[in-house]
Amino acid sequence: MNFCIFVIMEKQKCLECSEPFVGRVDKKFCSDYCRNAHNNKVNKDSKNLIRNINNRLRKNWRILEELNPNGKCTVSKKKLDMNGFDFNYITEVYTTKVGKIYYFCYDQGYSALEKEMFMLVKKD
Repeated sequence: MNFCIFVIMEKQKCLECSEPFVGRVDKKFCSDYCRNAHNNKVNKDSKNLIRNINNRLRKNWRILEELNPNGKCTVSKKKLDMNGFDFNYITEVYTTKVGKIYYFCYDQGYSALEKEMFMLVKKD
């Protein structure tokens, strides 16, 4: 026995451009362009926040890498400030067994010393 099944497709309206289209019942957009445009609008604010934070972290990482070419050195807070380093943006806090605190931007880190000096370190 052969059975023939006919599926009746209803015209739907695209969520982005409101143009009618034919497709699966659960289809929401007429094209990939409209789907991408809609999702970009929906996620715009959160993407901007994340992009800005990532840019700030990347800038901090570049500053630490530039000032610490050999993997370990000391620099003044003034030098970090002059390069535009922002102490509010880090990716990790590491505390040693003796209680010394290191702040990291990915694999580049720093720890406060006396008299507004910082030790810069690089993770292996």
